[in-house]
Amino acid sequence: MSKIKIGIIGLGYVGLPLARLFATKYAVVGFDINLNRVADLKKGTDFTQEVDDSLLKEVLTNDSNPEVGLFITADSEFLQDCNYYIVTVPTSVDKNNQPVLKPLLSASKTIAKYLQKNDIVIYESTVYPGATEEDCVPVLEKESNLVFNKDFFVGYSPERISPGDKVRTVENILKVTSGSTIETAQKVDALYKSVIKAGTHLAPSIKVAEASKIIENCQRDINIAFVNELSKIFSLMDINTSEVLEAASTKWNFLPFKPGLVGGHCIGVDPYYLAQKAQQYGYYPEIILSGRRLNDSMGHHIASEVVKLMIDKELKVKRASVLILGITFKENCPDIRNTKVIDLYLALESFGLKADVYDPWANKDEVKQEYELDLITNASLLKVNYDAIVLAVSHNEFLSLDLEKLISATGVIFDVKSLYPKSNTDSRL
Repeated sequence: MSKIKIGIIGLGYVGLPLARLFATKYAVVGFDINLNRVADLKKGTDFTQEVDDSLLKEVLTNDSNPEVGLFITADSEFLQDCNYYIVTVPTSVDKNNQPVLKPLLSASKTIAKYLQKNDIVIYESTVYPGATEEDCVPVLEKESNLVFNKDFFVGYSPERISPGDKVRTVENILKVTSGSTIETAQKVDALYKSVIKAGTHLAPSIKVAEASKIIENCQRDINIAFVNELSKIFSLMDINTSEVLEAASTKWNFLPFKPGLVGGHCIGVDPYYLAQKAQQYGYYPEIILSGRRLNDSMGHHIASEVVKLMIDKELKVKRASVLILGITFKENCPDIRNTKVIDLYLALESFGLKADVYDPWANKDEVKQEYELDLITNASLLKVNYDAIVLAVSHNEFLSLDLEKLISATGVIFDVKSLYPKSNTDSRL
């Protein structure tokens, strides 16, 4: 193989940090179909805030074939000279929680147009075991007229990026690697090892690598479902869940999970991928799906608890005003993908309350487009005398909010994330 030239398809939360990192050592073409996203990145601006603008500008180049550097484009023609292709497009589920592979297959079709002999295609998108070889490879073969494992090869290296985490960045997270042949696996492993400071783990097969990623998120989902169920039980008993968990955490082997809304691009989606594949083999995964159902129920549960507190204080519920703090799926991050705060919002509205949502991190236009919700992004635009305030996301900015100025004299404050002192709230999850 000649000089390594990497094409990265998808420049979102996963693709851009990876492209930036590889561009410190290799020639990289970053491709994305979102014209606005490409325009912003070419200016050295990343609205996801996963890559510092200064670091991005250091690797950007206008040369489509540099020795080292990142060339960003929305024109797939610039991928034609690459010999490594890395797919980082999102995978999601439909309204029936069935896997949606369309972006993945579309990316495969794009790559196939330029695929040459001995090229390697590496998938990072989270999928069920078998998707790379059973779903993606046939597209590559059909569209390229090349033969798998003879003319071209594939690998799988699951993404492990946690959006908003400025410590465990891509180069500091150990990378699982794999390949369709022994030689390919070694090449894929060597490629990542050359830039990943934390090192790599070479899995024995692509299916093992695919499965390892999906169970990481399934395990976390189930663990959070357990403490969410505890919070429902302890609420009935008038026991503070946070205090119970604090006491239990004094044992050395107790896992410190906390209750909350469980969404995001991975945890809220990946269990359905594994479940769907399991059912194809005739097995119904009870624990995985029950955990997901419980976590999906938390938005309505929190809304119900808020309404109960309002009734206890003899507050009128219908047309009462409520302020929801946060819309992103996690704290100190602009990522709104599959946020479960929207479930809380819709549940409160279904009870007759009128909800404002304030989030200084989220993009107002993106929220409007995705959820048809008019987001407040400036604290100065908040009203006063809210009948209820619900802290849904623990952004640092919310620590400096003067809740007493925002809440009515008899209003209810519900802290989902236990961000505020217990004495300052009416209840916690």
